[in-house]
Amino acid sequence: MIVEKTKLPKSSDILSPNADDSLLEKLEDYIIMQQQYNAAIREVTTKLTILDEEFHVRYDHSPIHHIESRLKTPQSIIGKLRRKGFDVNMKSIREHLMDVAGVRVICCYIDDVYRIADMLLKQDDVTLLRVSDYIKNPKDNGYRSLHIVVTTPIFLSERKEYIPVEIQLRTVAMDFWASLEHQIHYKNEKEVPEELIRKLKVCADDIAKIDGDMQNIYNQIR
Repeated sequence: MIVEKTKLPKSSDILSPNADDSLLEKLEDYIIMQQQYNAAIREVTTKLTILDEEFHVRYDHSPIHHIESRLKTPQSIIGKLRRKGFDVNMKSIREHLMDVAGVRVICCYIDDVYRIADMLLKQDDVTLLRVSDYIKNPKDNGYRSLHIVVTTPIFLSERKEYIPVEIQLRTVAMDFWASLEHQIHYKNEKEVPEELIRKLKVCADDIAKIDGDMQNIYNQIR
């Protein structure tokens, strides 16, 4: 599994040589923070890939279908801080936002979701901050996924930093539904009628049943 390297800009690539010093300093601080959160993403994805490879060798089964990652955009960061009533600065980002770095783990079966999460959390340099189990307790709209927020260390030239990463673990079927539901709700300018929202919920329940059936079939074959 290949994780593409993110090329982070330098402040000199963005601002002109005549830029105000205070603006330059703020931009440099943000780019440094970006680099650190991106490093945390690589740490987590590497850990997950190693676990998946080990499981494949030992048990002839790869629990992870694929891994996705993202860094929250500046616009999204600012919007979330303002919605929560926090000041918009670097200190607020580090103290109040736990999802600047995000990793999504798409698993083959429901049991794989919990297996991968459990193996990751057993590592002594991974600390669990928060867990939200939307598989056992789905959201009202039918959304299912296991969300965990962890801290992982990154090793810099002069120090070690502990960076939070939000990890979403779900099955292929859950991801299929969530991706389409997101597209319908957030990329559609028109308001979605209640009848269609109800149908989306029914689809989510149907997909959850299929997920359970596929898990049972796999267990019986194994």
